[in-house]
Amino acid sequence: MNTVNATPETPPAQTPRSLLKKLQADFAVFRDSQPLAIGIDKQLLARMPEIQRKILRVALGIHTNSMRYLKVMEKATVRFDLDGNSTDEVTDEHRKHASETIRERLKKEAEKRKAERAAEAAERQRTEKLGQLLEKFGRNG
Repeated sequence: MNTVNATPETPPAQTPRSLLKKLQADFAVFRDSQPLAIGIDKQLLARMPEIQRKILRVALGIHTNSMRYLKVMEKATVRFDLDGNSTDEVTDEHRKHASETIRERLKKEAEKRKAERAAEAAERQRTEKLGQLLEKFGRNG
């Protein structure tokens, strides 16, 4: 059996992404990207004490920062626990934060695409210029 990078307390599969996949498989609230109850980490640790807090924290961060979750949060009114029961209300502040995060992310993506297009255009221009120079001076060689 290959146990590279595995320790008794950290099964090789327990990475933030693999934990998130397990949570999505086990709990509809994760699978459906429903707004999570405040303190859901404590509920998870009570049910799954083998989870490392740090890995759980990273997995929850990946989940709650996903575009899908943010879009749900933007319109949500209620949060849910692990069993799908409604708990707290989603505050206006949390909805606003989700909207702002989405807007900032879309703006960054648009700026990145614009910069990539500008770089491609500059490279095309450079290639054309080199071709013209080669045509002009390459014959006299």
